[in-house]
Amino acid sequence: MNTRQPMCPGGIPYTIRSGDTFYSIARRYGVSLDDLLEANPGVDPDSLRVGQIICVPGVSPEQCEPGQRPYVIQRGDTFYSIAQRFDITVQDLIDANPAVDPNRLQIGQTICLPMDGPQPICPAGTFPYFVRSGDTFYSLAQRYNTTVDAIAAANPGVDPNRLRIGQRICIPEDGPLPTCPRGTLPYVIKAGDTFYSLAQRYNTTVDAIQRANPNVDPNRLRVGQTICIPGMPGPGPGPGPCPTGTFAYRVRPGDTFYRLAMRYNTTVDAIADANPDVDPNRLRVGQTICIPRV
Repeated sequence: MNTRQPMCPGGIPYTIRSGDTFYSIARRYGVSLDDLLEANPGVDPDSLRVGQIICVPGVSPEQCEPGQRPYVIQRGDTFYSIAQRFDITVQDLIDANPAVDPNRLQIGQTICLPMDGPQPICPAGTFPYFVRSGDTFYSLAQRYNTTVDAIAAANPGVDPNRLRIGQRICIPEDGPLPTCPRGTLPYVIKAGDTFYSLAQRYNTTVDAIQRANPNVDPNRLRVGQTICIPGMPGPGPGPGPCPTGTFAYRVRPGDTFYRLAMRYNTTVDAIADANPDVDPNRLRVGQTICIPRV
């Protein structure tokens, strides 16, 4: 097990905790899964071990969120003694410093002290995200397959025109796919899509798409919005009723067993075992597979 602190130029070391996956760590720090994998070439993301140390790229160790201030560790400091001194709880310190191992504090190390109480809890169906340079609600909506309106609704006290690096906001999880009528399949809107371009791509007509989506305004399509497309290639046979301990999931554009494993905190092997008749190299949009529950 790698418990020695690695060199992390341009990032910070992170100690693996119970339940961590590369996907959950990437979301927590607002980095891409590809960047996290690239920063840890010798680490198997399917075999993370509690106590293992990895590198999280693109995060400054001294960067504290609004409502926090930096504190430099002194001789004899522990999270307990610091919490007592500043009238906060140990859990507040742990939440404010997720990359810090409280059992391995080093003199001169910088941590963050919460000054305004515990960090706000994101509502159900969302996850926390720390704003990075260049982020906007629009770019985040594209990255996480949601909408600007959904992000704004999850962050009623946040001014989207004044995002600050290190600011914590809440990002909506992928919502359930709508029920599409027989003969159609769900499609997630991408930048530049129009009913006309989709009709050309899928060999159908604008009128047919409009009939399949009576409540959708074709002049106000949003990136991440899910609509129904008639005449798309069928999903093919999927598994029957999903076995106990799994739930049904309909494949979306860009899905792979690996990405689904990261998203749902499971492994590629576990998904493959739950879908013995599914070829992971030939997933089709709209195909139903079974995802193991955590």
